[in-house]
Amino acid sequence: MSRAGRQKILVVDDEQDIIELLSYNLIREGFDVSAATDGEEGLKKVREEIFDIVILDLMMPGMQGMELCRILRNDPKTRNIPIIMLTAKTDEVDRILGLEMGADDYLTKPFSVRELVARIKAVLRRSTKTPSNEEQISVGDLVINAETYSVMKRGVTLSLSPTEFKLLMFLVERKGKIYNREQLLNAVWKDEGYVEPRTVDVHISRIRTQIEDDPANPVYIKTRRGHGYYFEDNLPERD
Repeated sequence: MSRAGRQKILVVDDEQDIIELLSYNLIREGFDVSAATDGEEGLKKVREEIFDIVILDLMMPGMQGMELCRILRNDPKTRNIPIIMLTAKTDEVDRILGLEMGADDYLTKPFSVRELVARIKAVLRRSTKTPSNEEQISVGDLVINAETYSVMKRGVTLSLSPTEFKLLMFLVERKGKIYNREQLLNAVWKDEGYVEPRTVDVHISRIRTQIEDDPANPVYIKTRRGHGYYFEDNLPERD
């Protein structure tokens, strides 16, 4: 149980020194911290307790971080928990895969604890800030609830991370307006340090896999080549 008013973080990493370092610093920042040394233990803890965010190592023995991320995102009970992925790999492919699995952010080891704390606070702000004054928006086959941070398509709840939800809401609320990568980074990731422009593309791609019937021929989020992305403004609202 976390103490009243304190947000609770789960750190999943097989390196004990990383766990101790993060636990010490995060507790100093006012968080409650729980830890797991492998994916199986992490999954068990998430299913038994309520966490505000998960810090997840990519490479671990047994169930690896990528698989745990996938499981959490596919479970209705855990799909909305923000995830920051840690990786010792510097290959862009691994970072992109983590984002495609639904991670909200990532950091490459070795990392600055101060930067990680800043990223955690930024992701938590994205996941708790009310994105719209309208409680519910209906467009096409989508019903977007800004109060519960949920998106339904033809009655089926979709699996969007908090960052993906905020990006979708930003575009929906500005239907028809085109935004390039830099503008979207400034709008959605503005509280963070450097974030690669490709991060926008990955999140757009993942949103499309959820909301589009055919992600290769999107109806909702479209691309204007050389300019950016926009949400189609000629879709009918649902009755």
